[in-house]
Amino acid sequence: MKRIVLFVVTNLAVMLVLGIAASLLGVNRFLTPNGLNLWMLLMFAALMGFGGAIISLLMSKMVAKWSTGAQIINNSSDPTHRWIVSTVETFAKKSNIGMPDVAIYQGEPNAFATGAFKNSALVAVSTGLLQSMSREEVEAVIAHEVAHVANGDMVTMTLIQGVMNTFVVFLSRVIGYFVDKVVLRNTNDGPGIGYYISTIVLDIVLGVLAAIVVAWFSRQREYRADAGAAALMGRKQPMINALARLGGLDPGQLPQSVQAMGISGRPSGFMALMSSHPPIEDRIRALQASA
Repeated sequence: MKRIVLFVVTNLAVMLVLGIAASLLGVNRFLTPNGLNLWMLLMFAALMGFGGAIISLLMSKMVAKWSTGAQIINNSSDPTHRWIVSTVETFAKKSNIGMPDVAIYQGEPNAFATGAFKNSALVAVSTGLLQSMSREEVEAVIAHEVAHVANGDMVTMTLIQGVMNTFVVFLSRVIGYFVDKVVLRNTNDGPGIGYYISTIVLDIVLGVLAAIVVAWFSRQREYRADAGAAALMGRKQPMINALARLGGLDPGQLPQSVQAMGISGRPSGFMALMSSHPPIEDRIRALQASA
């Protein structure tokens, strides 16, 4: 319940900030008596598309800690914590990135990385992961998450999401205006009901198509992180073993804000198109076939 409330409140806050920014900049006045101002609409679409994605990225560490209850353990004296922190530090040095914050959270077997910048990221592992895997397998999972950070995956996914959001906002309003004025022949100066209904429907339809494209990019990124983990470990068998182990475990549900950066997911059927992670079997085969 806490995660749902936080997700809703965060998104409402982002939309409020973007709405105020659009009003102050005047880019929300793309509908004029003379027609649709495409340049103004493009600026509005870019603000809404990239603005939300970038704000979410900048808030990602804070939201992740709040939503999972993750506790930072960088300065902990607990032997298990020291081993986890040392493992992250070793891989961070190999990857030439700054030392991330390291955290543990209560939950099913999973792990994630997040943060707006390579040199100030967050790497978190769950208690379920530590209880279900050998040390070598946990190290492979940590290497996978550090590889995400080193590859700049958080920023890359934000940019891709921003581009797709911009296209959705722009195209839905252009098509909605066409439907209203040309198809339904609305002769009033302002937009009619056809514009508003078409825009809402197209926001949903195009949003689903955009989510499929973003999910495809996310799945390719998982293969790269698996290969990056194998490189950091010096061999690929530990990562293969970790993936095989994950295949027999329930990874649980991560918060939406960090779901794409988790180590595992359970795609199936049509929803596989929307999944941020490929099937475990495909990841293992790709890793086995890699050089």
